[in-house]
Amino acid sequence: MSQPTPLAGAQSEVADLLSDLIRIDTTNTGDSATSAGERKAAEWVAAKLDEVGISSVIHESEPGRASLVARIEGTNRDRPALLVHGHLDVVPADPAEWSVHPFSGEQRDGYVWGRGAVDMKDMDAMTLALVRDWARTGVKPDRDIVLAFVADEEAGGRKGAHYMVDSHADLFEDCTEAISEVGGFSITVRDDLRLYLVQTAEKGLAWMKLTAQGRPGHGSFVHEDNAVTRLAEAIARIGSTRLPTVLTPPMREFLDAVSDAYGVEIDPNDPDEALARLGSISRMIGAALRNTANPTMLDAGYKTNVIPGTASATVDGRFLYGQEAEFEKQLDELLGAGITREWITYDQAVETTFDGPSVDLMVQALQAEDPGARAVPFTMSGGTDAKSFETLGMRCFGFSPLKLPAELDFASLFHGIDERISIDSMQFGIRVLDRFLRQA
Repeated sequence: MSQPTPLAGAQSEVADLLSDLIRIDTTNTGDSATSAGERKAAEWVAAKLDEVGISSVIHESEPGRASLVARIEGTNRDRPALLVHGHLDVVPADPAEWSVHPFSGEQRDGYVWGRGAVDMKDMDAMTLALVRDWARTGVKPDRDIVLAFVADEEAGGRKGAHYMVDSHADLFEDCTEAISEVGGFSITVRDDLRLYLVQTAEKGLAWMKLTAQGRPGHGSFVHEDNAVTRLAEAIARIGSTRLPTVLTPPMREFLDAVSDAYGVEIDPNDPDEALARLGSISRMIGAALRNTANPTMLDAGYKTNVIPGTASATVDGRFLYGQEAEFEKQLDELLGAGITREWITYDQAVETTFDGPSVDLMVQALQAEDPGARAVPFTMSGGTDAKSFETLGMRCFGFSPLKLPAELDFASLFHGIDERISIDSMQFGIRVLDRFLRQA
């Protein structure tokens, strides 16, 4: 009698789980009044866990803004637990811009399509498929695994992970390490070598509102104190200035790995040219070599022939670990006189080292499923809920393993049009997570 394929159930259902989850619209606009809310998705996850005997609890920070926590008991209760966390919310999507409806969860050409397929309902689905398979087949990990499916990550996590840490820290009190999104994905160097980028750091978050003051007046007059002009000049300086390169420890290790893999010398003072070899992912990596600030929205005036007294803009600022003070200094030099700033959302940078038993197991799990795998640390240019969980003393990693098609423009899919994920990549991820989480 032939033996059943290990993880057959998880690998066969992961695409359908992702499709179903994408069909639950969890759009987060940043305002609860216009957001879809995560309650329906949290209830769906709870039902899928309950089907296989895994109990969970849903917590709401406010009506509809729901997060779910469950615990998988391990065989060694003396060990501290490991947290696997993922967010349920997604950024908005305009159906007119897509070739498929962004909330259809359509399966086509070996991919699952839809908003959240990459960020990050794919990891939610992989985690769910794996623990359901464990429950059906009687598998127990070595230590307790805590699962958290949370709200509001796309707006800074105040109604999700931050709320859970502030109000329900006891659920995570024995967790010493955590894994989540944006890490463990592959970059193909050649047929026998792929770099797998494991996130060990992420930039801090500094979303701000800039306000310029001026003298209001008639639009037909000569006017030398124009708030719109002052603001426009400031945001033009911000948007066109490339801040200096700063090599943090994980990015030094990453550049060393790229240098070795591609056989090229990399100038540490100007690494961008060498990073171009990485294709589209170089945009994400390049942003982790410096602090960044990008204007995103403008607001001024109320009538064509009236010069307004104020003008405002929002800027998405991100700073490297240990660079908070330097970033603010850089920003103030670019703003100039007559501009005030206030933080909309401000959150810490996170960094840990690429070492220890859990890192060794990540490396081993990747190489067991892909002999051409070489795991390397990197800093993620964006932010994740690691910012919240790190405050409880956890070492946080981005480890959502995906062996990606070499031709896929992966970076463009984050918050992009026609977001999609390869089904084969998710099945690979399940196998790697199984090897890692059983022993971690």
